[in-house]
Amino acid sequence: METDVALVTGAAGDIGTAIAGRLAARGIHVVLADRDLDGARRAAASLPGTEAIALDLRSPDSVRAVAERHSSLRYLVNNAAVCANADFESIDEPAWSADLDVVLAGSIRMCQAVLPAMRRAGRGAVVNVASVNGHGYFGNDVYSAAKAGLLSLTRSLAVQYGPYGVRVNSVSPGTIATTAWQRRLETEPDALERAKRWYPLRRVGTPLDVAHAVDFLLSDQAEWITGTDLRVDGGLLAGNTGLADDIGAAHV
Repeated sequence: METDVALVTGAAGDIGTAIAGRLAARGIHVVLADRDLDGARRAAASLPGTEAIALDLRSPDSVRAVAERHSSLRYLVNNAAVCANADFESIDEPAWSADLDVVLAGSIRMCQAVLPAMRRAGRGAVVNVASVNGHGYFGNDVYSAAKAGLLSLTRSLAVQYGPYGVRVNSVSPGTIATTAWQRRLETEPDALERAKRWYPLRRVGTPLDVAHAVDFLLSDQAEWITGTDLRVDGGLLAGNTGLADDIGAAHV
């Protein structure tokens, strides 16, 4: 029996590695794809049954080469992202263009490259890693716009490819404690602790929280779920008691 193959972009990062680990634990052959090939190789070294490849989502040639090399993919996870940390009036074009090119255009390139084969095979599943930033204002304007576009893309592709047995969903994480926070924590050691108060579950997320959600959406347990965004946000988008206190709402 042929082993199912999954490709995870941005796999050298904490969330991508956690997703790859969950899928590999189910016996799926996982391709860890990242512009940082050394980082992807380090991640793959600890995950039996996986491999690492170089992928630059900004390059159509790089995306095409990866898709041709792995033409029988059953699963795709568009996880790669960059985020320019600058206010709207000062962010320069190369920086905001990079956000759009990796987060949104990169996901479009990957879907264009692999969905035709999934359509012909009559099966397949895609999960786009979006963000709570795609649902409301939490800073990082261009990154947020790219994530909102990713949510729209998810719905569009789910409708178009559903008749061919291909499902497309997304997850929207809130604050996730990853090494990407390290630079900020050096100057604001309590940044993650402060963030907890905005979450009804009173903690920030972990890479595994996201990985569990992605794993579910790719699994047969979600075989009648498509075009859906699963919020992995500790209740953030549901509201918060701080705001309720300010406007006089009663709560427990």
